Amino acid sequence: MRRRLVLMVAAVSVLILVAFLVPLALLVRTVAEDRATVRATADAQSLVPVVGTADTATIRLTVEQLAADSGRPVSVYLPDGSVLGTPVPRTPAVALAARGQSLTGESASGREIVIAVQGRTDGTGVIRVAVPRGELTDGVTFAWLVLALLGLLLVLIGLVVADRLARTLVRPIGDLSAVSHRLANAELDARVTPSGPPELREVAGALNHLAGRIQVLLLQEREQVADLSHRLRTPLTALRLEAESLRDPDDASRITAAVDGLERAVTGLIRQARWRRTPAAGPTGSDAAAIVAERVAFWSVLAEDTGRPVTLDLASGPLPVGVPADELAAAVDALLGNVFAHTPDGTPFAVRLADAGGQAVLTVADEGPGLPADAARRGASAAGSTGLGLDIARRAAQAAGGRLELRTAAGGGAEVLLRLGPPALPAATVRGA
Repeated sequence: MRRRLVLMVAAVSVLILVAFLVPLALLVRTVAEDRATVRATADAQSLVPVVGTADTATIRLTVEQLAADSGRPVSVYLPDGSVLGTPVPRTPAVALAARGQSLTGESASGREIVIAVQGRTDGTGVIRVAVPRGELTDGVTFAWLVLALLGLLLVLIGLVVADRLARTLVRPIGDLSAVSHRLANAELDARVTPSGPPELREVAGALNHLAGRIQVLLLQEREQVADLSHRLRTPLTALRLEAESLRDPDDASRITAAVDGLERAVTGLIRQARWRRTPAAGPTGSDAAAIVAERVAFWSVLAEDTGRPVTLDLASGPLPVGVPADELAAAVDALLGNVFAHTPDGTPFAVRLADAGGQAVLTVADEGPGLPADAARRGASAAGSTGLGLDIARRAAQAAGGRLELRTAAGGGAEVLLRLGPPALPAATVRGA
């Protein structure tokens, strides 16, 4: 933008200077020609009394002296055909002046002033003064050079002024852009200092107000989520007490473990809701083989109760991925929970975990009715659920530098692939690589 403003000012300045300097240059040339013509005419008129009254010798002496003083060719044509002064053949202008008409005409060498002198007893004499082309343009080249340098100087001054003015516009716009990018990167405390024209200062104030409003709304939302999550602790405590009262130790242990996992998820949700700043840098990851095996073992009990055959194919661990254990467990639970929620009892499903060149690929496939068209959209569900399960898995994959893929299995069912990248290396390791 700054360059465009400078170029626009440069173009306008050049056009204005051309419109001003070209007529001025032509006027300078015209003035120089008129000045030389006036001087030559004055010299010619000074000879009129001499040519009209003096004898030939006096006229010759006067003409030669004038030619020497002025440096111009001066000729006098007498009625008897003799030429005094500079010997120049009679020109059409001289022939016309011999009839009694004085005039100024153009010639190949410049300009000629011819004056008819009447009153001689032998006829009409003619005085001719030639103005060379060099005298007509004397000083014009220097004047044009001065005008060109003046125009160039004015253009340079205009460019400097335009650059300064453009900077006062571009710098506030750059500050607005930088703060908007910081806000997009979740730096909600970023603010811009209003500067520049009134319109840009108003935009800066509106951006600061928007950032403050977003910060307030997010704070309110986090507090509401934290409060809702905290309310879940009471029913969790009741479930824990109910689990401890069970007579079967295996059932009590299994339900207690599930309650513990749910409580950890609620605690993590509260911490995430109150999280405001980026945590300290450091590698965050987990063992995908261990997490997937644990969660499949948990869901296998329910699969057995509902008559669902399970095919399990897990790569030998450890298989590190760049996502925390609780988030990976939540993603696996979301994928397996979808199988139970959206397929009828007795539907077989398969869970595979493979190491694909340093990237863990988790595949959950079933032989159910398949995925609806809008399954990938957050909050969309045709089965009355929240529609957030696939989005939880997608965010876990993105946190690990991977992605979530939805496919149709060979038998017509659904096939969900969760690609997870390895943990990020510490900063010191990266610098030493």
